[in-house]
Amino acid sequence: MKLGYNRVQGYFIEIPRKDAERAPKEYVRRQTVKSAERFITPELKSFEDRVLGARERALSREKDLYDGILTRLIEGLASLQRTATALAELDALGALAERAGALQWCEPRLTDEPVIQISAGRHPVVERFTADAFVPNDLGLDAARRMLIVTGPNMGGKSTYMRQTAIIVILAHIGSCVPAERAVIGPIDRIFTRIGAADDLAGGRSTFMVEMTEAANILNNAGQRSLILMDEIGRGTSTYDGLSLAWAMARYIGTHLKSFTLFATHYFELTRLAGEIEGCANVHMDATEHADQIVFLHAVKG
Repeated sequence: MKLGYNRVQGYFIEIPRKDAERAPKEYVRRQTVKSAERFITPELKSFEDRVLGARERALSREKDLYDGILTRLIEGLASLQRTATALAELDALGALAERAGALQWCEPRLTDEPVIQISAGRHPVVERFTADAFVPNDLGLDAARRMLIVTGPNMGGKSTYMRQTAIIVILAHIGSCVPAERAVIGPIDRIFTRIGAADDLAGGRSTFMVEMTEAANILNNAGQRSLILMDEIGRGTSTYDGLSLAWAMARYIGTHLKSFTLFATHYFELTRLAGEIEGCANVHMDATEHADQIVFLHAVKG
């Protein structure tokens, strides 16, 4: 004989089938299984009701207490939200201040003039996790120099250079110090990016379609106070079509939008735009050969 429990039958007394006939008269057969009979008694049923009832009462009591806590919180919700907002702001400012001191960030100068001047700018995330010494780079954009055509080999640092520019501009505009030796940042209303290559299978869009959709958004919405980062536009299609698209977009940005633009490309033909568009210049990521190997210097050369 043993006492058992399951969610279907509740509590029961289980007696081997060979001994079931000797069960007391007050035992009520509840279930027959392969090798045993299961019984209940009035006392066991009463115990079951008390146990299960206690569980329901406990849950009910827990819900009442929880509702009471919510009621009290709602009464002071406005002050709690203000406190949480202040703590969140303090936490963010404290983190930015700690990083600025620990990583030797500089205090940017904000100006009303159209300019992005960065001396020895760095990418804080890449700098933190790279095994080698990070190579800082300068950037100079102003009213007379609004677009840079950035060329260089894969893994040369083009994308890092573009992304660190966006990070520095964002940090400056939220009131933070920036990872650079010196920075002068003018008004930037929006930052547009077309970086990376990925399709959208769920949305039925190919890599090229995603690329063109994002590029169209940039061309339709960017203005003179915008910062545009275009990374290898046109690589989602054939070489000649990609070159044509990249050329047309770069030319439109340089002649019509006149946004601050970093236009990274492997199409070397685009370097001719520097001689055709006012305010356009060429820079490249430096590399050299040593011991029959390519060494990426990650330095921007004009």
